[in-house]
This record gives sequence, C-alpha cells and structure tokens, in this order.
Amino acid sequence: MNRYQVQDVVGVGGMGSVYRARDLHFPNVIKLVAVKEMINNAPDPLVRQTIVQNFEREANILVTLNHDAIPQIYDFFSKDDRSYLVIEYIHGKDLEAILSDENGPLSEDKVIAWAIELCDVLDYLHSHKPEPIIFRDMKPSNVMVNQHGRAILVDFGIAKNFKTGQKGTMIGTEGYSPPEQYRGEATPVADIYALGATLHHLLTNRDPRMEAPFSFSERPIRSINPRISVELETVIFTSLQYDPADRYKSIIDFKEALLSVAKKTGALSRININPVVKDQNLKPIWTFKTEDEIRGSIVFENGKIYCGSYDNNIYCLDAANGEFQWKFPTAGGIVGRPVLNDGNLIFGSEDKNLYAVSTRTGNQSWVFQADGPIRSSPRIAEGHVFFGSDDGFLYAVNLISNRITWRMDAGSPIRTSPFISKDFVYAGTELGDFFCGDFRGQVKWRFKAKRAITSSPIVEDGIVYFSSLDSTFYALDAKSGWVVWRFRMGKGSVSSPAKKDYSIVFGSADNNIYCLEAGNAKEIWRYKTEHQVSGSPTIYQDAVYCGAADGKLYCIELKNGQLRWKYSTNGPITGSPLVINDICYVGSSDHFIYALYA
Repeated sequence: MNRYQVQDVVGVGGMGSVYRARDLHFPNVIKLVAVKEMINNAPDPLVRQTIVQNFEREANILVTLNHDAIPQIYDFFSKDDRSYLVIEYIHGKDLEAILSDENGPLSEDKVIAWAIELCDVLDYLHSHKPEPIIFRDMKPSNVMVNQHGRAILVDFGIAKNFKTGQKGTMIGTEGYSPPEQYRGEATPVADIYALGATLHHLLTNRDPRMEAPFSFSERPIRSINPRISVELETVIFTSLQYDPADRYKSIIDFKEALLSVAKKTGALSRININPVVKDQNLKPIWTFKTEDEIRGSIVFENGKIYCGSYDNNIYCLDAANGEFQWKFPTAGGIVGRPVLNDGNLIFGSEDKNLYAVSTRTGNQSWVFQADGPIRSSPRIAEGHVFFGSDDGFLYAVNLISNRITWRMDAGSPIRTSPFISKDFVYAGTELGDFFCGDFRGQVKWRFKAKRAITSSPIVEDGIVYFSSLDSTFYALDAKSGWVVWRFRMGKGSVSSPAKKDYSIVFGSADNNIYCLEAGNAKEIWRYKTEHQVSGSPTIYQDAVYCGAADGKLYCIELKNGQLRWKYSTNGPITGSPLVINDICYVGSSDHFIYALYA
C-alpha cells in the first residue's frame, strides 16, 4: 500500500506472519504498527471465502472496541490472496515468552496483578453492547505485557458475538478451552475457564496442551509449586470446574475472589491494583487563608512559596510552616502562576499590569502596563519576559529596560502561558487560534481549533501539545503546525498538560484525567473524578497530582491510573499543584493554600 514499511517479523503462524512496521504517513515521528498477514492458500472456494470472512470478523470486532487493554485498529485491506490487519504495536512480550525467559513458574503477586487486569478487559467484552463478546482463546501467547507492565489482550481472530442459545463451531486451543467449547457452546463462563487454565500454566510452568484435557484436578497447583497460597489455588480450582454451573457466575465474581486473595495474602499492598479509595483522613502540614479564591498556581524558591489570590494580593509564605512573610497588593485579581527572575517575582494582574516585586522585601521593582487584563502566566527567555493579555496581544518585554520589545497581534485574548522552545514562542487564543512566532515578533504559522484554547502548551521532541474547549487534545508538529494526532474527549478542556517520558497527562470537563502515549494518542488510562477537571496536573516521580472542580486533590499512579489518595478542600481547584521535596502545595477556591505530604 506504499504506507507501511516493514521493519521486522515479530511472529509466524500457520497462515501468515505478524510484522513490525512504520507508518510512513507520519514522516516527522516514528509511529510503529503491527501488520498481521493472512495468506489464503485454500483450494476450495468456499473454504477460502470462510477464511477471509473470519479475518474480516476480527477487524469488525476490533473497530467497535475502545479499551486500554485492547490494541487499537488502524487499517484493514486485502491484496491478491493475502489480507492485512494493521493494529497498534505493543512494546513488550507475551506471557508465553515471559514464562520461557523465567524458565520456571511466575510469582503469585505478578500473576494476580495480571489476572485482575485480564478480568477487567474480559468484563468489558462480556458487557459489550448490543451483544456480549466471548474471547474464546485466552492463553499465555495471546496476552502481551507492555512497557508499563500492563496486560494487553491480543489476537481476536476467533472472538465471537454471543447470542443466547446459539451454537457454533468447536474452536479454541486444546488444553485451555473448556469442555462445552468443544461442543460449540461457548458462553462468558468459557472465558473464565480459559483464564483459570492460563493462570494454572503461569503458576506451575506446566503447559496444559501437553496434558490430558480437563485434568487440572489431577494436577493441583500446590503439588507442583508449593509457594502458591492455598487461597489462590482454591480460586483457580473453582474457575476450572468441568461443569460451567460450578464455576464463578461472572468474570467480576472471579475478579472479586482474586482481590480477596490479594488482600488476605498481603499481595494487594505489593502490587499496583487498588480497590476504590475513599477520602482519607489526611491532615495538612499547614494551611494559610487568603481573603478570596486562589485560582492560580504556586512557585517555590529558597524555602519560600509565592502565590497570587483573587483578593488582588500576591503572597510570600515560609514553605516549611506556612508563616506569612509579606504580600503585595494590586488593583485586580491574580490568576496566573508567577515566575522568578534575578531576585524578582514577576506576575500579571487583572488590573492590566505586569509587576516585578523583590522577593526579599516585597517591594515593587518595576511595572509594565498592557491594554487588557493579564491572565496569562509569564515565561522568561533570552532576557525577555513573554506573556499574553486579554487585549489580544502577545508581549515581549525587555528585563533590563522594562520596555516593550515587540507585541504580536493574536486577534483575541490570550490566557494561555506561552511556551518558549528553540527561539520560538507558542500560545493559543480564546477564539481557538494557536500560533507559533519567532523572537522578532513574526508569526511563523497558525492553526485553527473550533473553540477556545485556554490550555497552556508544552513542546517536546518537536511536538506541541495542548487541549481545547472543542473537546479535542492536539499534538502538532512544532515546525509546521500540522496535526500529528488528535484525541477526542467527552467535553472540552482548559487543563494544561504535563509530560514524562512517553506519557502525557491532562484533565477534561468530562470529569476524567487522561494519560496518553505521547507518540500515538493511545489511551494508557483514564481516571474518573466527581466533577470536571479544570485544574492542570503535575507529575512528580511516579505519581500524578491534579485538582478538580469537586474540590479534591487527587494523587494517582502514573503507571496505571490507580488512586493513591485524595484530599478534599471546600472549593474547586483550578491551578496546578506544586510538589517540592516530597511536599505538595496547592491552592483552592475555598481561599486556602494547603501543604500536604506527597
């Protein structure tokens, strides 16, 4: 198709191969895909037709699915006697390869963690509308473990929509498939049996394909691997019952049994699978009350924190104990994040002024006036401070002379914080224009979103990332403004993204905090809050910290989206938390600044 450049063979089967390939439609980034090939050499025309239909069925099933543990489908096409399925490339190994590398049984903690994740994805399939989907081929080689350690279900070649009372062809893998599947009677509990057989294999290193069918009761797990707990052996034994009625009634029942084992054995505290966490009785290290809402973010320097308030003041506090040091009054609310430069704290106000205040004394060093309120947080580069204003201009002010060097007409209010990268400045506007300018104040390119861009951009590896109120998160080529990818949310977003390694995190008015793979927009996880997420996340070490309009500050595992803790304030959190030296500082609309142990 002159689009997919094959790089390597990653798997070979009886009817074709699976290739790692590069999608050449994205010349500025390396987007890898998996290309699954099906070679149809059957001499009988009816058999040939059936084979093609089965391959097309896999494509048709995948295109209806949206789950972070199921590969995304990109393309499907046929050429001559071959058909091709192009899907997301999973960086990792399948469980069969992991078992082979281990050269022995896998640990109970690892297996329980993956089993719970597989229960979640099977529950998604079994709950699929309008009809449940039965996977029908659960086995170690059909489960990949990606670079984040998450279990991914692959190869939907024999998955099937389930209809009550309908029989089908006996299909599956001998040793893993339950007895009723041999009679063409696959139901959701068939996947429970196959998952149990997979777990038995991982914990014993005994391949069920090499044993008599349905003989698991003759091979108790602990007789082969006595390190496994009695509780886990009992749960798996229940899933492997010959009679479907004697197994767990649903995959959720199986998951709950596994969670109970993990709690009892202590595995739950050692693996990143957590039950729902309620508000914990976290106590702040200290709090400080201002006279109005805190809508912006906090900065830290030399043991002091600085934060603006809608009471028109900027505050300086001792970071260790929250003691008041000084405040500086303006004539308007302060909603941005201040920036520190050479002994001065620089920030904008809704009174149209950009202020520079001495961090030592709290006295004004200089002031610059724009023609509209300044809600944009300033950025500093090359001896200048850059900021946007509601007057529709992006300003560059010289830090030595405190005079304007240039201003760039954006056409509408700029409330984003500009991002500076390689002699270019990037910002968005309230009319949905996103632009890139150079340090001479000349616009290099523009991109048009459908609604306002209040989210502040970040630029990394030649890609600029931001969200919009048009319900889309964008990744653009930083040189040209061309769309690299876009991700659709349920509602719009004013949340500014945070990025670490391959993960990019942001919030949305659809109540979710999202984590995507930065290279291809694949959803790694999403976390549902109790209200819209107008705050912006911060990534510190292996955790995400983000506030929401429900008044809660959430601490979430970056790896898997599991909640560590949440803390309730009495008002929406719209700024970005600051985490320094394992202490998290955040302001709330309830007028308070909080210091919490991260």
